[in-house]
Amino acid sequence: MTQAPHAFFLPAAPPSTGQRFCIFHASQGGTVLGRVVYVHPFAEEMNKSRRMAAIQSRALAAAGFSVLQIDLHGCGDSSGDFGDASWDGWVNDVVKAVDWLTERDEAHANAPLWLWGLRAGCLVAVDAAAKLNEPSHFCFWQPAISGKLILQQFLRIKLAADMLSGNSKGLMDEMKLALAQGQSLEIAGYALSAALARGLEQAALLPPSTRAADSIDSFRLAWFELSSREDAEPTPANQQHLKKWAAADFAGQIQLIQGPSFWQTQEIEDAPALVTATCAAFLTESEISEKNRATRI
Repeated sequence: MTQAPHAFFLPAAPPSTGQRFCIFHASQGGTVLGRVVYVHPFAEEMNKSRRMAAIQSRALAAAGFSVLQIDLHGCGDSSGDFGDASWDGWVNDVVKAVDWLTERDEAHANAPLWLWGLRAGCLVAVDAAAKLNEPSHFCFWQPAISGKLILQQFLRIKLAADMLSGNSKGLMDEMKLALAQGQSLEIAGYALSAALARGLEQAALLPPSTRAADSIDSFRLAWFELSSREDAEPTPANQQHLKKWAAADFAGQIQLIQGPSFWQTQEIEDAPALVTATCAAFLTESEISEKNRATRI
């Protein structure tokens, strides 16, 4: 029987306080092929992406995976305001989500763990992986390779708004100075704290430096990018980043999928081809893991 998604509040891990809103999608089958934690993108991109995250979560659950969606501190329906959030707090939220999912599926603790991120969520996932006591595969949707780029894009929202009023001269430098002095900024209805900006600026899409390598046969990286062009190719910068992951023994490639940039479109849009490709990547890894376990037996 198909189980409906279960919404609940997860107590935050100290030193954070409050609760984090979560949605759990139970595996629709007797065997859990893998455990998945979804890490949402930054600010308004999260709201634009809610529908796609839900569609993908349900699809993975139907394919045999347990999926946990979590609203990070100050985001969505979780405790606190966005202005109270910090990068380290977000990383700890993801670690807490993994711990909960591991305890929930204790009977399937050997099932592969996936951290699935979108945009800046990929950066949070990478930092969280370094704090886990178990190895993780990664699924990246349109990953930001640098948190500094995300921060600059966010600051430009305020810059663009002030250009219309003729007050943009020197504004970028003023905003950066304010953050460096520990002040918060109001941008598009979000209060950006200096702590969050600092952590975001330092984040980079690099493979975790610490991991439990002896307990996994191979590391997988499913990297997806969306484009409206049929002849689109990965950027040279992303290809160089993929080489760094390959050097750290993560097997994978960048897959270009035709579809809209749903995290930033004016209207809420879907990318069904991305959902199909993501499920295929997860199932392929499950088949590889099963073969490796059978070989050891």
